[in-house]
Amino acid sequence: MRGFQVLRAFTPNDSSLGNFELMERTGLPKATVSRLTYTLASLGYLVYNEVLGRYSLGSGVIALGYSALSSNPIIHLARPLMQRIADETGAAVALGTRDQAEMVYLSNCRSESLVTLRLNIGSRIPLWKSGMGLAYLVGLTPDERADLKERFGWAESGDRRKIDRILDEAMTEYAEYGYITAFGTWHSYVRAVGIPLRPLDGSPILSITCGGIAEIIDEESARNKIGPALVSMVSKIQADLGASIKALPGSA
Repeated sequence: MRGFQVLRAFTPNDSSLGNFELMERTGLPKATVSRLTYTLASLGYLVYNEVLGRYSLGSGVIALGYSALSSNPIIHLARPLMQRIADETGAAVALGTRDQAEMVYLSNCRSESLVTLRLNIGSRIPLWKSGMGLAYLVGLTPDERADLKERFGWAESGDRRKIDRILDEAMTEYAEYGYITAFGTWHSYVRAVGIPLRPLDGSPILSITCGGIAEIIDEESARNKIGPALVSMVSKIQADLGASIKALPGSA
């Protein structure tokens, strides 16, 4: 488990990290970090630069991530549907899931518009304020949401009442429309429409968002076009996924 703490310390902005930085980010003792980085490097999960005395992520991590994405049937089912909505709206459509107190992009489809959001696979965004995060949160049970608040509550925000209000509004909206809108909750210029996806096979909940700037996503397009398109897409994914599960050998 501590080895994963070291690997998680790397962010998309880090080309390399030294043992001291890894100690600061993980809170682990110097001897433990040194032992773990040596072991991870010998296994191919880290690469050590002897000149700089720093580590970067190795091919072993890339292989694990690629295997996880390649073996996920939902990504394969969702991608053509996501691309269609992206082309029709001029926005960016993304699928993601939670990692600690952040949402991580697992798939992303863009239109040919020059002003679409430029987040990529592996990008991380806030759980409590982003459209993707809010879509994830409204799809949880009350107990699951309470558990997240207890474990990660508001660490990124500092404004509990504001986050509570945003989440309450999202839950009300989801109950009425089957999707949520997040206009300026993360960045003032970012607008998103989102929906949760709880796979029928019991795997972790996901969320799908269609996001862009105000010139691309306005209230009318969100309500009349994007939201209903996301609801229809999730229904199709659930149906296709259910059919795939029934087709597996040994399935009832």
